[in-house]
Amino acid sequence: MKTLKGPAIFLAQFLGDEAPFNTLDSIAAWAAGLGFKGVQVPTWDKRVFDLEQAATSPEYCAQFQATLAQHGLEVTELSTHLQGQLVAVHPAYDDMFDGFAPESLRANPKARQAWAVEQLLLAAKASKNLGLKAHATFSGALLWPYLYPWPQRPAGLVESGFAELAKRWLPILDAFDAAGVDVCYEIHPGEDLHDGATFERFLAAVNHHPRANILFDPSHFVLQQLDYVAFIDRYHARIKMFHVKDAEFNPSAQQGVYGGYENWVDRAGRFRSLGDGQVDFKQIFSKFAAYDYSGWAVLEWECCLKHPEEGAKEGALFIREHIIRVTERAFDDFAKSGIDDAKNRKILGL
Repeated sequence: MKTLKGPAIFLAQFLGDEAPFNTLDSIAAWAAGLGFKGVQVPTWDKRVFDLEQAATSPEYCAQFQATLAQHGLEVTELSTHLQGQLVAVHPAYDDMFDGFAPESLRANPKARQAWAVEQLLLAAKASKNLGLKAHATFSGALLWPYLYPWPQRPAGLVESGFAELAKRWLPILDAFDAAGVDVCYEIHPGEDLHDGATFERFLAAVNHHPRANILFDPSHFVLQQLDYVAFIDRYHARIKMFHVKDAEFNPSAQQGVYGGYENWVDRAGRFRSLGDGQVDFKQIFSKFAAYDYSGWAVLEWECCLKHPEEGAKEGALFIREHIIRVTERAFDDFAKSGIDDAKNRKILGL
């Protein structure tokens, strides 16, 4: 069995214009000071990472890794959540998602999508240059407006949507395959890949591509009321990345899964800092130990109540205390009899 790595932290929610969150060196020092061993890096923020340079310059990648190493850190994975979202956007969301793209591409969905695909191809090269084995992203969504079938969905609509999604992602998956890197889709509401059933639809549409894998985040499953422990049992072979994020679901007479359009703090389902929600992380870490998950446990801080710096400080300790150092021998090895095959056959009366 393997002991997973950690704790690590996803930097996206912490980057800002004020020190220590505005440069790679200073945010690395901050993360290391809290006890983190790795950082998951967003590729859209040039304050800490230049995707184009990383894709074309091994020297840049070596310098980037050296900066982290000075603080005892390593890069766990790169993230293209924002760019991946733009690979597939339903027109209803064009205006809202335009902010994820460069200003020159806004109000031009075709150019925006082409840019997003190129970003993913650069991320494959950058991941290879950094020696990484997994990459975090979103699938995007063409079908999300039709999630709840009223009026009745036209026959074939879902199949057409997944066929188009697969068509857009297959060349990207092939590029990551050539780079030796798994694409890990965060299973997330708002994406066409938002639960196990939709992931299986996509997997079939991309011919069970070996690089089509999963970023497991139990918080999104709590909010959907999905069995996140059984999810690991079913999909562990495809889970290549782990966001450690907590959540709670407290339905009332007023609202349930859909949330009544309330703000996050007033919703039945809310993201919480680690240890403040309802996720059973002891079961999750035990499942990962049993299934030989060898990747990182990465804190993603999202909480409607607690300050992010408090969430990060508490989260590093929380993850460290939940990591199971797996055993190298059976607990009853002391009672080994040393019996050989001939003796075993004799015991069986053979």
